[in-house]
Amino acid sequence: MADREFDVVVFGATGFTGRLVAEYIAATHPDIRWAMAGRSKDKLEAVRDEMGVPAETPLIVADSSDPASLKALAARTRGVITTVGPYQKYGEPLVAACAEAGTDYVDLCGEPAWMRDIIDNYADKANASGARIVLSCGFDSIPFDMGVFALQQAAIAKTGKPITRVKGRVRAMKGTFSGGTAASFFETMARVKREPEVLGWLIDPFSLSGGFKGPEQPAGDKPIYEDDLGSWSAPFIMAAINTKNIHRSNALMDHRYGEDFVYDEMMLTGPGEQGEQIAAMVAKDRSMQDNPPKPGEGPSKQERETGYYEAAFIGETVDGERMTSVVAGDRDPGYGSTSKMITEALLTLIDTPRETTPGGVWTPAPALGQPLIDRLQAHAGLTFKME
Repeated sequence: MADREFDVVVFGATGFTGRLVAEYIAATHPDIRWAMAGRSKDKLEAVRDEMGVPAETPLIVADSSDPASLKALAARTRGVITTVGPYQKYGEPLVAACAEAGTDYVDLCGEPAWMRDIIDNYADKANASGARIVLSCGFDSIPFDMGVFALQQAAIAKTGKPITRVKGRVRAMKGTFSGGTAASFFETMARVKREPEVLGWLIDPFSLSGGFKGPEQPAGDKPIYEDDLGSWSAPFIMAAINTKNIHRSNALMDHRYGEDFVYDEMMLTGPGEQGEQIAAMVAKDRSMQDNPPKPGEGPSKQERETGYYEAAFIGETVDGERMTSVVAGDRDPGYGSTSKMITEALLTLIDTPRETTPGGVWTPAPALGQPLIDRLQAHAGLTFKME
């Protein structure tokens, strides 16, 4: 694998998020062998110049509708970053090419029905070839998956046992969701209309957990007041995908968090009447459905750089002690931070021996573990701390 032409290929480099990934790699990792890939050589050249990427950066023409081009791409590189979504519309041919070629792969997928398809159809093929297919390597779901992982590692180190009930709570966030997130939502709803049985996968928190069925989980679908936190909490839009990924991580790690593990995810809105009113407004918000951002569009550089987020993961140990891990990012979640996270995820993956992480379809925590946390803190503007 080390003798392949490239370490990394960015597929979708002409899209909004793909451009940011290319810019980030050029600025922070000039030592890696990488290439930009997309449907049009002219657009790739224009983006390369616009983003200040070195003129000698190789360009690869490849298209999701041309499996042969994806097969050729996968054979040239150790790993692929793909930002081309919705994945259920455009993603499977690249997964198939990587699974066949033994090529590592990361994406930004937050589409649980498609992820279920990929797990069912490609886990065995990837295991046979050695390809590590790691899904959801952006804001959904790295901060949340790794935040729970960090909390559980600390609890096990301290008490010898995991925390079986964890609350994921977004404390602060400034930024916008991407047009790709909105497009994925609408594509998922369209599939539900075609295949009503898919609705069960969307509702079931264990639908990505390989047949495991754990205890009943909190719904998180309406505002609640939490005495232990002194705050109102509102539904969090990314919870539907993050919770599934975290339960899959637990299953892939032989239930390191326990077979009775309970997890939910909400957004803190503060105490009192004001907190209650904000929670009610958040619960009723339909801006992504009614006024979604368009794919390919996104916030300005200033908006990306002034964005941020902070999420806390709270639980009680077997000794009755509250433990909290906190994950914070220094850019807006959907673009600035996501472009850095997905890059560091692939760079961690290609440096991870296959004896540690064999071929298969993975979530970030079991595939990448502490080395990813270390890279995110060293390069990507994330912080992980225990309170």
